[in-house]
Amino acid sequence: MSKIAAFIYRILGWSTVGEIPPDLKKYVIIAAPHTSNWDFFYGRLYFYMKNIPVKFIIKKDWYFPPFSYFFDKMGGIPVDRSKNTNLTDEIAKSIHDYDRIAILVTPEGTRKYSPDWKKGFYFIAQKANVPIVLGYVDYEKKIGGIGPVFHPTGDVEKDIEEIKKFYLDKKGRFPENGVKE
Repeated sequence: MSKIAAFIYRILGWSTVGEIPPDLKKYVIIAAPHTSNWDFFYGRLYFYMKNIPVKFIIKKDWYFPPFSYFFDKMGGIPVDRSKNTNLTDEIAKSIHDYDRIAILVTPEGTRKYSPDWKKGFYFIAQKANVPIVLGYVDYEKKIGGIGPVFHPTGDVEKDIEEIKKFYLDKKGRFPENGVKE
């Protein structure tokens, strides 16, 4: 699958930057800017190419046949947002069930501009005692990439602002909906 994904990526004119450190086995990976449904396509190709064992959270509304079959195969975890459950606790606990796992989260929580990121990715990483890897797709440069590995300090607001700085020069498919200062 990785060779097919790499071929498609190249044919479409995209390239990759960065690598997950080889000793990193469990982590939360965030994907930003998230401005289009195409982000999933390019991101998933990237994860196949790099053999990253990604699991991603997806609205239960999207989980119906035949799509549910494909989402399962690609690492989907359906979430019912109408239920009042502590999803961050559940996901953080489940990380310990794997030898190697990456939990993918889009911190903006929407494809529209959102100055206030959802903090679930941060709390999952903190509760599971795993780092946060900064992943991205940059449509302007046609790059799928992995940035730095970030270790939560416990100062949520400061840490998220620090993480956002990394994304300031990354352009989503619709740049007006991406990260701004």
